[in-house]
Amino acid sequence: MKKKILFILSLATLAFVSCDKNDDNDGYAEYLVAKPLVISKADFVNSVDIIAPRPIDESGKVYTYKDYIFVNDKYKGIHVINNSNPLQPRKIGFIRIPGNVDISVKDDFLYADSLMDLIVLDISNITEIKQVNRLENVLHNNVFWPFEADIIENEGYDYETEILVGWETTTERRLISEVEENRGVGIFLEDALANSAEGGTTGQGGSLARFKIVDDYLYAVDSHNINIFNISDLDNPQDLEDVYAGFDIETIFNRGNHLFLGSMRGMYIYDITSPDKPIFVSEFQHGTACDPVVVDGDYAYVTLRGGNFCGATESGLFIVDISDIQNPELAKTYPMDEPYGLGIKDEKLFVCDGESGLKVYDKTDIEDLKSLNHFKDIITFDVIPLESHLIMVGDDVLYQYEYLDDEIKLMSQIGLN
Repeated sequence: MKKKILFILSLATLAFVSCDKNDDNDGYAEYLVAKPLVISKADFVNSVDIIAPRPIDESGKVYTYKDYIFVNDKYKGIHVINNSNPLQPRKIGFIRIPGNVDISVKDDFLYADSLMDLIVLDISNITEIKQVNRLENVLHNNVFWPFEADIIENEGYDYETEILVGWETTTERRLISEVEENRGVGIFLEDALANSAEGGTTGQGGSLARFKIVDDYLYAVDSHNINIFNISDLDNPQDLEDVYAGFDIETIFNRGNHLFLGSMRGMYIYDITSPDKPIFVSEFQHGTACDPVVVDGDYAYVTLRGGNFCGATESGLFIVDISDIQNPELAKTYPMDEPYGLGIKDEKLFVCDGESGLKVYDKTDIEDLKSLNHFKDIITFDVIPLESHLIMVGDDVLYQYEYLDDEIKLMSQIGLN
């Protein structure tokens, strides 16, 4: 049975978008349109493959492990980069994993999502990566709604024979009158989604990660739950009981015995003293906005990105006092344009502010952040502050920066397309 999906923003938001994008008064406006990426159910089961380097379609999250950098190609797989010499990184391969968004690595075993399945790869020989396990139907609510889009549509998606693995967004000119006629059209997606689907050496992901390894456990958040896996037997993870955590969960961060979950509604804090049974501790509510979170000392740093389906109209950096873990309180806010990932190294705070570039601050005094660098004219997405240097991905480019006393300096960059 083929279903057609067409969803337009609410009346007020759409009117704002239309007026803002209608630059020549000819009855047309530019809209960000999302269309589904699908794969046949027959191909999905045997779809994981390791191939030669290929151009990236849409860069997603970034992850580092030993001398390697892994860059997600949204919903399609993972680009593998040899970074033994950060001045000259080299693309060496591509791991094709349909529906993939996140990974995490421990002791040469790479865990990756493929829609509702958890894939385990042996990467001990990076030139001969092997799949060693596939846990089916252990991840849920794993096809995230394309919040950045103005219009979401589908023609010809057959959910009886195909699986939705993600979304592709493009900018298209549409007649404003036709778009307005479809205001309030229902979403016929329920059936489709129903049928789709630190001990040891670990790697490091950015603030947008949904996978996090803590000792012998892998935590993977979906929009509602913390999915928990015991990975003490690295090539044979055990799927434990999920913990319901709320709505619109987007990111996960760990510090000590606490998990910090970023959601569109707030920041949730869970105690993992008993690692197989996370217990809710507290939450900080900030309204509705897309956000990741990182933690350093007595403060959590949260970027809120407003606009489109994220809900909020304003964007900013929220600094939350968590010295009393059971009663987090807002300490300070700073305006931003369209922030995504962020990271911290000592007293340096790094914020990927979308098309406004990479912003670097001295956070010694949270009441008065000092700007150290602002790398303009680049589009930024996520960042990982390593001990030796900084890694940042954005607009299909991987950047690496050297730490200096009061600033950072570009070391190298490599195009991924």
